[in-house]
Amino acid sequence: MLMNTHEARLDALRKELKKRELDGFVIPISDEHMSEYVGGYAQRLGWLTGFGGSAGSAAVLANAGKGIGAAMFVDGRYTLQVREQVDGRLYEYQSVPATSIAAWLADNVEPGARIGFDPWLHGKPWVEATAKAIAAKGAVLIPVADNPIDAIWSDQPAPSPAPALVHPTELAGQSSESKRSQVAEWLAARGLDAAVVSALDGVAWLLNIRGADVDHTPVALSFVLAHADGTAELFIAEDKVTPELRAHLGNAVTIRPREAFVPQLRALTGKKVAVDPERAVQAVFAALADAGAQVIELTDPTVLPKAVKNQVEQAGQRAAQARDGAAIARFLHWLSIEAPKGGIDELAAAARLQAFRAETGLLRDLSFDTISAAGPHAASPHYKVDEHSNIPIEPGSVYLVDSGGQYADGTTDITRTVWIGPGEPSAEHKDRFTRVLKGHIALALAIFPQGTVGSQLDTLARQFLWSAGLDYAHGTGHGVGSFLAVHEGPQRIAKAQGGQAGTGQELLAGMILSNEPGYYKAGDFGIRIENLVLVEERAIPGAEGRFLGFETLTFAPIDTTLVDVALLTPEEIAWWNAYHAQVKALLAPQLDGADRVWLEAACAPL
Repeated sequence: MLMNTHEARLDALRKELKKRELDGFVIPISDEHMSEYVGGYAQRLGWLTGFGGSAGSAAVLANAGKGIGAAMFVDGRYTLQVREQVDGRLYEYQSVPATSIAAWLADNVEPGARIGFDPWLHGKPWVEATAKAIAAKGAVLIPVADNPIDAIWSDQPAPSPAPALVHPTELAGQSSESKRSQVAEWLAARGLDAAVVSALDGVAWLLNIRGADVDHTPVALSFVLAHADGTAELFIAEDKVTPELRAHLGNAVTIRPREAFVPQLRALTGKKVAVDPERAVQAVFAALADAGAQVIELTDPTVLPKAVKNQVEQAGQRAAQARDGAAIARFLHWLSIEAPKGGIDELAAAARLQAFRAETGLLRDLSFDTISAAGPHAASPHYKVDEHSNIPIEPGSVYLVDSGGQYADGTTDITRTVWIGPGEPSAEHKDRFTRVLKGHIALALAIFPQGTVGSQLDTLARQFLWSAGLDYAHGTGHGVGSFLAVHEGPQRIAKAQGGQAGTGQELLAGMILSNEPGYYKAGDFGIRIENLVLVEERAIPGAEGRFLGFETLTFAPIDTTLVDVALLTPEEIAWWNAYHAQVKALLAPQLDGADRVWLEAACAPL
């Protein structure tokens, strides 16, 4: 029997591993910067397995042994998607956090096994935990000098050659010099000589630069060494450096070739260097250890100031949201006319939405691949439509669209779930939608004391689902960047379990998060309502201490057809009416003709 493409690639990898005397290899979705979204050259997991999600890993043994000898590891967001895209004859499906690569390897490796990993794609904590887990079997982790996937991927794309771009201070709200001084003070206060900034959005924020090296995230592939005297070294491919970039960075930032990064790390003998174990790969730690540097494990000093948006960034985000909301309204109006006729599919809807955003004249990119999900596809929270999965948006069904835009003044992310007529949604549709809505409103109205962390608020959004014995398998809120990553840490609203990153971060005024509870019925439909919110101080007469709340940033109509008004309290109805009054006031001046008439009807009070 002939092998299919992914079977042939798995076979080729196993042959390559045997040639290198490796008994297994681990393949994550990652790059040298621990990025969530990676460039085409780094899409090794997708190439090998066919998986199109943004989070997941695989482990492959050179000899299958008694079982399949390979496994895919994904969380609850991708439970359905991985089964649609990855051949179950080739890979076992493993659910994270119920299990892990380390646990699977410990169960499946033979004594004395040599398991390879690419030290440029894994963090130090993962390496330590996995090495410990397999040591009980007498197996060892082996760092590879070059990735075996690259050796068999004949048409692997090259890294992007796009130039790095200047992000002007009038949009950033703070100069790069000021930011570097801030980091220098942080280093000096801790008696440190330098900090490694390897996360791409950290580099972009610190130097006020942007790029086009990763789809949907405006960053440039580069590393930074920030020093305690306020200077910095930028390691970047030379063909990305323009005269404008040199002029912008000035004399205090030395520009070096990207390949000079490791030699420069190895030159830090005896220096005290801060490295973030959550954001820097194992190879960085190894290079510094080889140099005899003293490595201090601390959170990257750009992370928190990047997350707390200044007044200019906040104003830019409001402007971007208002512009984006008008595009969303135009799309929802178009959808309300065309979809009930039939003939519109998921790809066509996503393309039309992107066109409405592009017609603003200011769209730089989408902030992620649009989740355009009809009927049962909406039950997969991170569904990604392509030519193979594309289905019609059927009249008489639920349609979910989660999308966002990258504008120079802000990054947007919004989800709307709508009923496609004709006919009426079922009682179940309306019940589930209204429970999600009630959770969304509860979080939007939350007032909480300084020191509150995201995991303490998560229950507010889930309570109405929980009371009906329902839940959803994703976080409730993620941080959002300022013309940067649509998923930004360290803030997060999610269940406190399994040491999830970000749930322990105090919410601070100026942070932006999403508010996106959902409900998903496998094989049938899915619901999510998402707005972005800004943490702000709340003045409460007689308050004992400082309190915070949320300013809603996202404005677009929420579908009334799916609401069971009888389940809403007077306070929730008041929120709905006030929110839609704001939607109308903000968006109506940007619309005309039939779009404006539709908006006014969509914003009518309950």
